[in-house]
Amino acid sequence: MADVSHHRGDLAGHPDVTEMQERYERVLGGRDVILVDGPVFLVGLYCAASPWIVHYAASQPALLTHNLIFGIAISLLAIGFTVTPDRMYGLSGAMCAMGVWLIVAPWIVGSGPDAGVIWNNIVIGALTFLLGAMCIGAAARSRRTT
Repeated sequence: MADVSHHRGDLAGHPDVTEMQERYERVLGGRDVILVDGPVFLVGLYCAASPWIVHYAASQPALLTHNLIFGIAISLLAIGFTVTPDRMYGLSGAMCAMGVWLIVAPWIVGSGPDAGVIWNNIVIGALTFLLGAMCIGAAARSRRTT
């Protein structure tokens, strides 16, 4: 029988080794924000589910819709940060703005919010703002090093 197994060896003799190494460096070089992508996604999921977790879905229908839409948007940003980081990290500033808006939204969108609703949105907004600022800083560092 013929030996059809693949022998694993050193790739040093591969004709495209320099191109593969450069691509690997380019892909992983700016990924110091990879630790932020997961928390951004989780904050987005919590924001979308928070009306039911904090139990204000019935008393604040406008804020329910608002937080659901913003939570989905934040989660989609996190997915974009993971899938196409070079294109998406420019939207980190928008994430900071979304965080500030989430902090003030209970008084603007809601109608007579109680303390639980207010604190819920303050925490979500602050986390969104801080994670967006971390993404901005990491994107600036990765642009400087390339």
